[in-house]
Amino acid sequence: MQTAAVIDIGKTNVKVALVDLGRGAEIAVETQANAVIPGPPWPHFDVAGQWTFITAALRRLGRAARIDGIVVTTHGACAALLDAAGELAAPVLDYEHPGPDALRAAYDAIRPDFDETGSPALPAGLNLGAQLHWMLEGMAGLRGRVAQVVTWPGYWGHRLTGVVASDVCSLGCHTDLWNPWRGEWSGLVARLGLAGRMAPARRPEAVLGPLRAELQAELGIGAVPVLAGIHDSNASLLPHLRGRAAPFAVVSTGTWVISMAVGGAAVTLDPARDTLVNVNALGAPVPSARFMGGREHDLIRQGRVGTGSSGDAARVREGGVMLLPSVVGESGPFPGRVHRWTQQPATEGERAVALGYYLALMTAECLGMIGAAGPSLIEGPFGGNEAFLAMLATATGRPVIASSARTGTALGAALLFGGAAGGGGAAGREVTPDPALMPYAAAWRRAVLSQG
Repeated sequence: MQTAAVIDIGKTNVKVALVDLGRGAEIAVETQANAVIPGPPWPHFDVAGQWTFITAALRRLGRAARIDGIVVTTHGACAALLDAAGELAAPVLDYEHPGPDALRAAYDAIRPDFDETGSPALPAGLNLGAQLHWMLEGMAGLRGRVAQVVTWPGYWGHRLTGVVASDVCSLGCHTDLWNPWRGEWSGLVARLGLAGRMAPARRPEAVLGPLRAELQAELGIGAVPVLAGIHDSNASLLPHLRGRAAPFAVVSTGTWVISMAVGGAAVTLDPARDTLVNVNALGAPVPSARFMGGREHDLIRQGRVGTGSSGDAARVREGGVMLLPSVVGESGPFPGRVHRWTQQPATEGERAVALGYYLALMTAECLGMIGAAGPSLIEGPFGGNEAFLAMLATATGRPVIASSARTGTALGAALLFGGAAGGGGAAGREVTPDPALMPYAAAWRRAVLSQG
């Protein structure tokens, strides 16, 4: 096998990447915004639009190079409810919709404890179990129509192969449905009345089957294998698991900034601060913490561009221009707080620098909560943010290694096929702590403590 197509469905964008498995490099990437349809019956993902884009991209990429296999990686907190014919029994709910909160008290009465699932109680539909509970209780006849519940990578795998399965990484992503220590369903499945209707749990590298015959003809691709798929943050983690000695931490950046510690210190996780236990591609539990850093970045920048100069950085440090948490207060290490500036930035350059510092300090807080040790490996768009990288190295006191890949999730997912994809987690530019930033980091922490 030489080349794999990776379908990467993030919360913000849908991408299809062609990866050379021998070189561990992307040959081509196509991207489209991920639209949400407002309803009825609820805000839901544009599955038809996504499928049109995915198939067209596969057709185009398949003309440029041979495709030997396909794997899907997606954001978490998402599942598809299938009827007996394998079609959607209901639209696929957008996890940001607050609908599940209306039944929060009833759901809390049946959801398992953190000690069973490693899954904190989260708002809206961020707990997949809460989504299922709300939809099954609220839509007449839905419970009777549901034949299978399948995680988001598995849904697309089903579209490609006709085989139904759920990957363990998505099941371990704060769903309340999975026990990561025992590798089995939690008690919630039976309480929801879904025993026997959850798609079988599979490891991400499991082969679902070959591409459907009709798609082979339509896309000009042969009977290539399609894998069970993987949660996107765990795709970013996989190259490092395969190619780096512990301890280390991986920070997957995008709409969510998700920090995962491998071989770190033993700590007691605090579910009230958005810590959780992920399940990696090898099926093992991984202490994790997260906040909506990419969304926070976009809310503050409002489409403005520019990174700020060294002069802007100096003025931010000397003037104590700080952004305090939280821009998105429903999640992260400081939930319920309302963000504020200690003083407004004078220029867009100052805003960009101070925002980079804020995102790094929030990430450092997450890494501390999960006992991270060793280098911090940055995947995704924040790997190109100099203010973020320098402040994170300084705030943690450990080196930061920034990936140069355009989409670390694609390279990690491709590694499920073997080969050199992902480069063994070794490539990247190293950034070390900067003593000039230490006073700012200490002052930000003092301000956050006083804010609380």
